[in-house]
Amino acid sequence: MNTILHITPRDRWETAKNLGTYRSDTLDTEGFIHCSTLAQFIGSANRFFHQQTALVILVIDVDRVTSELRYEGADPNNLFPHIYGELNIDVVTQSIDLETNTDGSFVMPKELIN
Repeated sequence: MNTILHITPRDRWETAKNLGTYRSDTLDTEGFIHCSTLAQFIGSANRFFHQQTALVILVIDVDRVTSELRYEGADPNNLFPHIYGELNIDVVTQSIDLETNTDGSFVMPKELIN
């Protein structure tokens, strides 16, 4: 399965499950949902979510995404996946709690290690 990852507050994900679709803040403000590949994940998590708690990782099956999916970025060697539109929750194959270390950083959850 070809997957991408998205970090979101746990309460936002719980609301999305009840609604059947997920919308991030960035869909409204930037026009897309930020995601990352497995290789980009820890760097993105530590850069943008350092010391935040109550977060979950959404594991997204890209083959089931019906909204437009683009790989974009300033560096052509490090393109990030962006979803342009709402995300149906049935494309999320797993949600994993993102736990912080004592210094507020993150490590790769064991569920994502091959």
